[in-house]
Amino acid sequence: IAARKNDESEYWKFAKAINEDSRSRCTLRGLLEFDASSVESIPIEDVEPASEIVKRFCTGAMSFGSISAESHETLAVAMNRLGGKSNTGEGGEDPVRFQTLDNGDSKRSAIKQVASGRFGVTIEYLTNADEIQIKISQGAKPGEGGELPGRKVDTNIARIRYSTPGVG
Repeated sequence: IAARKNDESEYWKFAKAINEDSRSRCTLRGLLEFDASSVESIPIEDVEPASEIVKRFCTGAMSFGSISAESHETLAVAMNRLGGKSNTGEGGEDPVRFQTLDNGDSKRSAIKQVASGRFGVTIEYLTNADEIQIKISQGAKPGEGGELPGRKVDTNIARIRYSTPGVG
């Protein structure tokens, strides 16, 4: 409500409720307090502007296939607008996304991930990277984590991965 209404008093009501809940449940957040008694405020002119801070934002590596094309592309557009970086994950990227859209937006992910399966890795893919991330190994895989089930690999995902539909 606070964000929708841009209402500071609503924010403080929310913050109070969350902080009281954290204390009553003995969460880590509820056990910590800031000691601002000896801290001097920094002049706002000395603070880096938000427009510069967001340039260091990066999305997590989520491959196309693990999330939908719409989600993957929306994350890329958002990060490009901010000046941050989105990450393809290990599923490759449709070359159509390397082209700038008519409105000036770009669906291109700045970080291209290369994993042992080399899904979707081509010279064009690599030359369209601002940063190349080499995935050395996969962490723990509870459930189906880290594996793209074959049932999710449709013809479009297979095309971008240079793979076979139905094979994870």
